[in-house]
Amino acid sequence: EKAVRVKFSTSTAIVQELQRAKETLGLTDALRKLDKYELLILDDIGYVKKTDSESQVLFELIAHRYERGSLLITSNQAFSEWDSIFGDNMMTVAAIDRLVHHSDIYQIKGESYRKKQAMQLNSNTGQVN
Repeated sequence: EKAVRVKFSTSTAIVQELQRAKETLGLTDALRKLDKYELLILDDIGYVKKTDSESQVLFELIAHRYERGSLLITSNQAFSEWDSIFGDNMMTVAAIDRLVHHSDIYQIKGESYRKKQAMQLNSNTGQVN
């Protein structure tokens, strides 16, 4: 509606795509291709433990987008737990530093709506999880 180009992807999918590009020496081109999107949305950044190589391309994406284009990230992990995403403390600190600079952070607290919905469904049918 606002004529803004946006790309939504799971973090795992985009990291795997960038990893394949890196293996064929096309990472720079793949990152530049993402520049056409004013907003890049990465869903569930902490959902899957990444290999060192995948963590590196995720960091390269964050570093590449820094002050170039908007990046929206969802995570169910606090920044204090991001060492499990990157595996390297220095890379974790550098990634967070780039992400929080010029950013708005929204922390949503509450029970998972999926869990709540499943519990309601089960209570209506008399089933137990």
